[in-house]
Parts: sequence; structure tokens; C-alpha cells
Amino acid sequence: MLSGAAAMRLLRRSLVVLVAIVLGFRPGSVAAVQNVVSDVESGRALDVLLQDYAYRAFIHPKTGVPYDGAVPGNLTGVEISVLRLRSGSLRTWGVAMYKEFEIPTGIIVRPYVVRLGLVYQNLGNWSSVYYPLPGYRYLAPILGLLAYNASNLSATNSPELDITASGSPIIINFTRFIPVLPSGTSPKCVRIDLNGSVDLSSTVSNNMCSTTRQGHFSVAIESPSPSPGMAVLPPPPPAGGSKRSSQRAARIAGSVLGSSAVLAILALSVSWARKHGQGKDIRRMERAAEAGEALRVAPVGETRAPSATATRTQPLLEHEYVT
Repeated sequence: MLSGAAAMRLLRRSLVVLVAIVLGFRPGSVAAVQNVVSDVESGRALDVLLQDYAYRAFIHPKTGVPYDGAVPGNLTGVEISVLRLRSGSLRTWGVAMYKEFEIPTGIIVRPYVVRLGLVYQNLGNWSSVYYPLPGYRYLAPILGLLAYNASNLSATNSPELDITASGSPIIINFTRFIPVLPSGTSPKCVRIDLNGSVDLSSTVSNNMCSTTRQGHFSVAIESPSPSPGMAVLPPPPPAGGSKRSSQRAARIAGSVLGSSAVLAILALSVSWARKHGQGKDIRRMERAAEAGEALRVAPVGETRAPSATATRTQPLLEHEYVT
């Protein structure tokens, strides 16, 4: 039987899950439950998931040909691709252009494998959800480049590799996301290491960044914080959408209220079960007490106390010891 504290923890977790389901885990709603999501779906867990889905694009793979993969339905907006290469060819020839990445010669792969897969990620509108950057605003989506063992494509959880540019750096070109920089801004290249550390540096030129290691990359500018006491107003709803927004809000409110009612009934049921169990224990002890012999109550001084009516076992003489 659940204790009161355990029951309350169960109810709180159930409420969080129900609200998350009602909100549908869209990018805007995920920000509202970001603390819950961050405990379950970290950036590294996302990397593992996207690698698995990218490798599913290898039906009849050819070396040096990129294959676009499909992501789960709840990650709409994310793009993935995978490119299978020989480690020796990658070091000798590099890759002239793989999506937004220009990979030079001299790439070192550790640990060494015969074939590796370069998984490309474009997190789109999920960039700030998985990789928030306080004080800055992304001008381009987070782009990821990660290397995995591709010697056995049927294996699950392929080991992650480390690639390092020993000569010229890897170039990331963000021009298709940022055709023209906002005037008067100083964009910064953002590099997020696989351990979560963030490195900010100046752009190389024309919305380009450079790196010598794999990881996640973007371009961002400082986002001025609002003045003290200044209210940040939400954007106005689109024309003709107020009715739909009201209906959606009503459905969400109804779902939350219904879920709250179910949880309240569950709480009452748990409380009733606890009290019912305690009542059964008390009645069982009372029946056990009533099964014994009743004692007579006799006055003792100024009080009344139970007393035996007679000696329960009469003494008997052992005749063989009588002389």
C-alpha cells in the first residue's frame, strides 16, 4: 500500500505527464515544460536517437554518397543526413562540401576504424530547446557533425568516434541561413562541445565559422535584456485565428480540468484504501481481545481493576510423596 508521501509524488508526476501530453510537446510548449524535458531528453540522448534514424537510410549504401534520413514525428523540423567514408580516404581527400561543412584533408579519426559515418544534424526550431544560450539569440539553426563507426551498419548503438583536423580547419558556411547580417551587429560563432561546454569566437568571414573538432555549431548575437520594469508583451494573434485559439484554449483547459478531476478521485481512493486497511486491522485486534476470558472488575481502594474470580488451576498433592 502506498504511503501518503509516495501517493503525492505519484500524483505530481502524473499531473506533469498529463499536462505535457495535453500541450503536445510542440517547440513552443516544450519551452514551458523544459525542466521536465531536460531530465528525459538531453542533447546527448538526441544525438544517439538521430544517429539511429540516420543509419536507417543505409538501404544499399555507397561510399561517399550522402543519404538523407527521416526523423520521428515529434521532432518535425529536424533534418538529418549520413555520409559513409573510408578513414584513409577522408584523411587523404577530405570532403569538398557536405551540406554546410567543408572538410579539409588531414582529418584524424580516433579510434581508427576502416569505415566511418558522418552524421549531419540541422536542429531547426528545436535549437534553443536542446541548446539554450542565455543572453544570445541564434541567427541560424544548430548544425551538428558527429562521427560514428560504420563498419557494421546492422549494429545498434554504434560507437562514437573523435575526428580532429590536423591541418586546415573545418569550415561551416551559414550563408543560406543568414544571407545578410543585421546592421550594427557583431555575430559570434557558437561551438558546443560534446561535453556541453560552449565556446564563442569571431566569424571567419561572410557568415562562416571554423573548427578543428566535431560538435554542434551556430551563429548568434547578443540579445539585450529588457529594461527593469518593462513588460514583455506577447505577439498579437494572427488575423482570423482568435476563434481557433479560443477553441484550442478551451480544449486544453477542459483536458486539464478533467485530468485534475481524475487525479482528485485517485487521491480519494488512495486515502479511503489506507483508512479501510487501518479499520480492518483495528477490528481484527478487537476480535482477538474479545476471544480471551473476561475478568471481573473489583474495587481496589478508590479505583476499580480487573481481578480473577477464582484460582484457575487447583493445586494437587503428589500422593507418592505423602508420608
